[in-house]
Amino acid sequence: MNRKVVQGIVRTMIGLAGAALCANTAQAATYIYVSNADSQDISVFRMDESNGALAAVETVAVGGMVMPMTFSPDHRRLYASLRSQPYRVVSFAVNPLDGRLAELGRAPLAESMAYLSTDATGRYLLSASYGGNQLAVNRIGADGVAGEVQQTIKTGPMAHAIRVSADNRYAFASVLGSDVWLRLRFDAATGQLTEDAAPAYALPWKSGPRHFVFSADGRFVYLIDELDGKLHVLAFDRTRDTVKPIQTISILPADFRGDKPWGADLHLTPDGRFLYASERTSSTLAAYRVNGTTGRLERIGTYATQKQPRGFNIDPSGRYLFAVGQLSPTMSVYRIDAETGALHETGQYPVGKGANWVEVVSYAGSNE
Repeated sequence: MNRKVVQGIVRTMIGLAGAALCANTAQAATYIYVSNADSQDISVFRMDESNGALAAVETVAVGGMVMPMTFSPDHRRLYASLRSQPYRVVSFAVNPLDGRLAELGRAPLAESMAYLSTDATGRYLLSASYGGNQLAVNRIGADGVAGEVQQTIKTGPMAHAIRVSADNRYAFASVLGSDVWLRLRFDAATGQLTEDAAPAYALPWKSGPRHFVFSADGRFVYLIDELDGKLHVLAFDRTRDTVKPIQTISILPADFRGDKPWGADLHLTPDGRFLYASERTSSTLAAYRVNGTTGRLERIGTYATQKQPRGFNIDPSGRYLFAVGQLSPTMSVYRIDAETGALHETGQYPVGKGANWVEVVSYAGSNE
């Protein structure tokens, strides 16, 4: 079956699903996607909205070391990076009725990409290469399928993440080996990036900046280090797209005994009240309360999780957190206490080998 026929079927499927959801809001659903690098597949689950329990939907073989994933802004497409040769991005259509994935196409990536994101329009796929020391932009077609590489930009060693600001005027990128956070002007009409002469923020030597998130109101940036066990809070000037540091806090448990810290991922709850960070050496999640006025963090607690937790995520309601470990065959689900931000484990579920990335999406009938 050729690509045009597949896309036609998928468009029909999505259209029918959307119509069904419009007609019946009771079909609102949340789906969890876990990329498993070593088993070369994606695990798909559906969440019970009443208690956070998961039911397995399907396991999708991708034929490569699948790692970072990202959704399109409209959540109709899921993009997955293959970090084994040939380096590719796989574009999937998501069926909102059952969460199943339908592959739409594959396109080359500039290198082995450790991070994927899209711009605010969904027309461009941005990526960062840890091994290739570069950032790249791929076009995304009107059908939501990622296409050719249109630009690459060399960075210092170990580029690790790239995301656009809320207004889509700039992209920011963390470069672990250079200890810098870059600012790049983004032209939304052409998808072109232009790097500033100086980094937006220079971090301490051998801190190893890795992932970062913007607060929902755009006033703060939270940036986790890989190498020194630290998390930085930066005040973000939305007019000038510049930052200044306001706090640095540890992600390590009080009884940390490892040879070296190994920070990984961080996520805010959608309401911005709580932030969580994963640390791989101790296999823990650190939880923080966020001061909505100052952006500063207050430690809530430390929670044991799956072994070597490279990735985790939070559902759009902010009620549940899903964590996987690269050296664990299971995913933990935690209920987030709405008052305190404390985590309470509610279950564990089998995933593939080398689980490393989690994406979560919710479809509400009234919004379709």
